[in-house]
Amino acid sequence: MYSIRQATIDDVETIRQLAENTWWATYSSILEKEQISFMLGELYSFDKIHSQIKNDTQIYILLEEQGKPVAFAGYSPREENPEIYKLHKLYCLPETQGKGYGKILINEVSQRTLDAGKRTLDLNVNRHNKAKNFYEKMGFIVAYEEDIPIGEYWMNDYVMRKEL
Repeated sequence: MYSIRQATIDDVETIRQLAENTWWATYSSILEKEQISFMLGELYSFDKIHSQIKNDTQIYILLEEQGKPVAFAGYSPREENPEIYKLHKLYCLPETQGKGYGKILINEVSQRTLDAGKRTLDLNVNRHNKAKNFYEKMGFIVAYEEDIPIGEYWMNDYVMRKEL
C-alpha cells in the first residue's frame, strides 16, 4: 500500500536521506565516488532543497509505503521555457525498485503537468545510466545530448522528452 503527497519544509531531511541512500547504488558503477559526494553536496544540501520548496522553484512529491517515505520526485516548469515541465529528480530506494513506484511517480508528475495546462515533460539522464531504458518504456525519447559543468565535474546527459 502506498500514498503520494507533496513534500513540505519538514521533509527536507527525508529527501536528503532518500537521495543519499539511492545515489550510491545508482551511480557507483558510472561515476567516481568523489563526483557522487560532490554532486550530492551541491544538489541535495539542506539549504538548496529548503529554498526550492520554500520558494516554489521545485515541487517535491514523496511516495510513502505504509507511511514510510521510499521514493521521491522533483519537478518544475523549465526556467528557459515554462511551457515545458522538467522532471529534475526521480529516485526510489534500491529495495523498492521493481514495485512500479518510478512509473507511479512519473504518471503523477505527468498528470500534474497536464493539470497545469502543459503538454511536454523533459528529464535529464546520464548517458550511461540504465534508467534510460526505463524512461523509454515510459514513452520518453532522446531529444538531444547535453554536457553540464558542475564544479570540476561534468554531467553527460541525454535530455529525454515525452509529449503528454
